Amino acid sequence: MNQTRNDILEKMFRHNDYRRLMEVRALDPDAANPDEMILEGRAIVYDTKTKLFSYGGVDYYEIIEKGALDEADTKDAFFKYNHSDTVMVMARTKNGTLQLDNSSDGVKIKAKLANITAAKDLYTLVKRGDIDKMSFAFTIREESYDEKEHTWKVRKIDKLFDVAAVAMPAYEDTSLYARRLGDVETRREQVEALELARKRAQVELEILKNL
Repeated sequence: MNQTRNDILEKMFRHNDYRRLMEVRALDPDAANPDEMILEGRAIVYDTKTKLFSYGGVDYYEIIEKGALDEADTKDAFFKYNHSDTVMVMARTKNGTLQLDNSSDGVKIKAKLANITAAKDLYTLVKRGDIDKMSFAFTIREESYDEKEHTWKVRKIDKLFDVAAVAMPAYEDTSLYARRLGDVETRREQVEALELARKRAQVELEILKNL
């Protein structure tokens, strides 16, 4: 863990997206369109508790509530590899090659990949099972935190930036980790400050009693 609060805050302001891991798979080509390369996966599962990380002996969780994507800006989201801006975009909601199916239990995606070398390579790797995870980048508009359950509840997602097939997710490098860990650190400091104030009040009360 060995991170200072400055490290955490630096990450918080360096990134502006949250990411979640889900599964992705390659569909077999349609007989009528043998050259089509289609990937699909479930981007979000609603109302399901997901463990984010452990910190200080406590497990922290998150739930994305049903309908969180209903009002989100998804009109120009991309399908990428590893969220990279250096690899060509392979599908896009704006032109219909990336489709989002937002239902009562979650959000599925279907990406019709562009006929480019990078997409062909990715499709082959997903089909073989070398790559089987997908994540998506987004910002949050509205959420709450349950102190007892140590759980964030995401009520509304603000904007979906992209969905991506990922090879080796560096979880601790995402802003989710940095921001959530920053929240935990802030709450710990608040509790410590309240405890210190309580102890000082007790000492002052004892002094007054002895006057």
